[in-house]
Amino acid sequence: MNSHVQVIRFSEATIRQVRLDCNRAMIRARFCPQRSEILQVRCIDNRAETETEFGNQLWYFEGVGVDELDRRHRVYGVVEYSTQFGLNELVEDGVFTTENQRERFRSLYEREVQRPDWRHPGHRWLAAAVIAVSMAWLGYLMFGAAAG
Repeated sequence: MNSHVQVIRFSEATIRQVRLDCNRAMIRARFCPQRSEILQVRCIDNRAETETEFGNQLWYFEGVGVDELDRRHRVYGVVEYSTQFGLNELVEDGVFTTENQRERFRSLYEREVQRPDWRHPGHRWLAAAVIAVSMAWLGYLMFGAAAG
């Protein structure tokens, strides 16, 4: 185990709720709730809530889903929560047939939880454009009112 990996213990109530949400995701993916099984659940991202922003949790699960034709499928799922005022609120979930599909979801999640940074060139160009348009509009209003 690497030294940068942090072990976090979650309460039984949290684990129970995550498992319930994983089962609901399986039902929404049209797998039989009685015959399907969640084999493993793990938290892969836990961003703590701070004074200025909400937290996030991303959970992975693996299981076996049984469809309406009684076929068994290996499934890879994800459940995303937003931590607001100490409570986890379900944001999104998904069930995928391959790990690659689940990783594509994670890349979208990573982009979503990153905070905007004004050092990004696109953000600076946007700010410059807003200032330029505002100055042009202000100049039009000032000189248009003086001429009219």
